[in-house]
Amino acid sequence: MLAFSAVIVMIAVLVNIASYIVLTQNADRTVSAIRVFEERPDGEAMPSEGMPQDGTSPDVKPGGPGEGMPGGPGGAFRDEGNGPMKPFDGLKDEEANYMTRFFVVRVSSDGSVVETSRDYIASVDEGKAAEFADLAMKRRSDRGYIREYRFHKKQTSDGQTVIIFLNASREKLYMRTLLILTLAVSFLSLVIVFILVTILSGRAIRPIASNIKQQKQFITDASHELKTPLTSISTSLDVLSMEHGEDEWIDNIRKQTGRMSKLVSELVTLSRLDEDQPIPDKEQFSLSNAAWEIAEVYKPQAKAKEKTFDTEIADDILLTGDKAAIQQMLSVLLDNAIRYSDEKGTIRFAIDKKKNRARIEVFNTCFYEIPPDTDRLFDRFYRPDSSRSTETGGTGVGLAIAKAVALSHGGSIEAKCPDGKSMTITILL
Repeated sequence: MLAFSAVIVMIAVLVNIASYIVLTQNADRTVSAIRVFEERPDGEAMPSEGMPQDGTSPDVKPGGPGEGMPGGPGGAFRDEGNGPMKPFDGLKDEEANYMTRFFVVRVSSDGSVVETSRDYIASVDEGKAAEFADLAMKRRSDRGYIREYRFHKKQTSDGQTVIIFLNASREKLYMRTLLILTLAVSFLSLVIVFILVTILSGRAIRPIASNIKQQKQFITDASHELKTPLTSISTSLDVLSMEHGEDEWIDNIRKQTGRMSKLVSELVTLSRLDEDQPIPDKEQFSLSNAAWEIAEVYKPQAKAKEKTFDTEIADDILLTGDKAAIQQMLSVLLDNAIRYSDEKGTIRFAIDKKKNRARIEVFNTCFYEIPPDTDRLFDRFYRPDSSRSTETGGTGVGLAIAKAVALSHGGSIEAKCPDGKSMTITILL
């Protein structure tokens, strides 16, 4: 809808701009024809000099109703006893000559009106012409619109300014009408397309939504079905170890069973986090305290593997969300940092506040001959180094859970490993 709206708005704007340009150019061509007409060396440049204030000529008088006026059948003022005066004849189009209404004002260098020519307009008197001339002189540009008139200014050799005012009321009415029509058509189009998109997209998405729902249901069902045999296998292993003692086969089966149980549990967690409301009941808790609880669990593990574990957790950082989910995310990040850091490597766990957001950073040294694709690091079952991941017992789902938790809390997560020598995962909540 946003894309369609942008296209509709662009079309409406372009149509109105094109209309404005075309109509303005036509008006400017008419003004140029009037200028040529007014500058003819036959003494007709200012025929209305000395015209009375009532707008009539001393030698002419209006004809009958509707006749003799610029818009009437006569096309101009009617000369007493001599029939209609000749209309404006500066344009090639005969009909356009009858519809062209304008007046001309000559202004001296000190800004006073010297004379006016109003033979081809009926609605403007001397006072109104002077008012329009004053407004035009205040404009910096030599041409433009003043109310319903298009004006052009030109300075003559004697220092005076000749201003031609062309009545463009028809053109401006057309532009306003076109603007209203394009707005109405655009709005109606958006409403119709919105209705169609709402109906048709629902039908188009229905199979995909159904497929996703079935996949989630399959993961949940399969996970529950796998738990029973895994529990049975684990119990049987305990019995075997009591009767026959521990050996490498029992130990290997126990490790793989534990790995499978962990994978099943993580898949169930991911399925829950993929729901529309993964965290229905949010509460405010201390992120600082929750982080310390997790850090205390992993410090001994890092020490047992002869790795340096540093913590920089700021006090009194509060967060609204699911404390258990956040702690699971932190556990995943620290577990990965310890598992995949290099021998006698360094792990740094830091939490602080940045602008009104909590920032969690987990850093660890590592050694990758080829830096991993950090854009895919949070994909399910993605392994930067499959041989090392299998050795350390990872399932390939942990970081996917971390991402799902961060997103479900309205946050973001990113990883950086520019040279393959260090990994930094940053979360903003």
